[in-house]
Amino acid sequence: MKQGIASFNSGVHPERKTIDLLKHDNFMRCENPGVALVTGASAGIGKSFAHQLAFQGFNLILVARRKELLDKLAESLQQEHGIIVEVLAADLSKSNDIAKVEKKISETQNLDVLVNNAGFGGSGKFSEAPIEKEMEMRAVHVDAPIHFCRAAVKRMVKRGRGTIINLSSLASFFPIPGAVMYSATKAFLKEFSASLAMELFGTGVKVQALCPGFTQTEFHSGRHNNIKKFDKSAVPKALWMKADEIVRLSLAAVPENKVVFIPGFKNRFLLLILNTWFGRRIAKRRLKKMGRI
Repeated sequence: MKQGIASFNSGVHPERKTIDLLKHDNFMRCENPGVALVTGASAGIGKSFAHQLAFQGFNLILVARRKELLDKLAESLQQEHGIIVEVLAADLSKSNDIAKVEKKISETQNLDVLVNNAGFGGSGKFSEAPIEKEMEMRAVHVDAPIHFCRAAVKRMVKRGRGTIINLSSLASFFPIPGAVMYSATKAFLKEFSASLAMELFGTGVKVQALCPGFTQTEFHSGRHNNIKKFDKSAVPKALWMKADEIVRLSLAAVPENKVVFIPGFKNRFLLLILNTWFGRRIAKRRLKKMGRI
C-alpha cells in the first residue's frame, strides 16, 4: 500500500490510471482533482463517499475508529482506481484524536474535499442518559466538524476552490423527544453549514449540509450506536434510501449551490408531513396551556 503525505502534496500518483473524462468527470468540474478527506469512512454513507470520490479521481484520506476496515477499503480502492489512499484511525469523541485529524488537514496542501460524516445515534430520555455519552456525541457531531472546517477553509480559500459536506439529518428540522442531543447537534451542523456557506460566497469554496432521512446502513442496527430496540419494519420500505444514491445526489447538488440539501423527493415529502404534524401538536399544546392560564 503506497501512502504518505508527501505524495499527496506532490500531485499525481505515478501509477494512476488514465482517466476517461467522459466517464470519470468529477463533481467539482476541475482538472487534476486533489485530496478528499472523509470521516466515518469505514461503513455506510462515509464508505459510499470514499467509493464515489475515488471513482472520480480524488486521492483519499480515510478516517474512522476501525482501522482494519479502513485498511481493507484502502487497498481495494487503490487497486481499482489507481489512487493514493491514506488511513488515519481516530476516535472523534476524543480531543487528542480530533487534534490529530485537524493537523493532517492543515498539512494537506491540495485538499479539495472534506466530508464530515462521522456520527452516531442514541435513544432514551436526556435526563437518564449517561452524560459522558451525550458529550461524546457533541464532540463527534459538533466539535470535530468545527475544527476540521476551520483547518480546511484556511487551505481551500488560499487555493480558490474546495467543497465541504457536513452530514446533518432530516432530524435537524424538528425536535425529537428521546433523541434530544442527536436532533440538536444535527440542527447545529445544518445552521453552521448554511452560515459558513454564506460567509464563503465568492471564494470558490462551497459548503453543503446533507440531510438524509432513513438510510440502509448499520446506523439503526444498534451495533455501533446507543440506539436500542429500533424496529426497522415500522418504517415503510418506500421511505428507505441506499447510501450510494444519497451520495450521488449530494455530489451532484454541490455545483448547483444547494447548501441545505435533502436528498430524494420522498424525504422532502416526509419532512413536509412531519413539520405539519409537529406544527399542529405544538399549536394544540400552546392552546391548552393558554386555556389553563
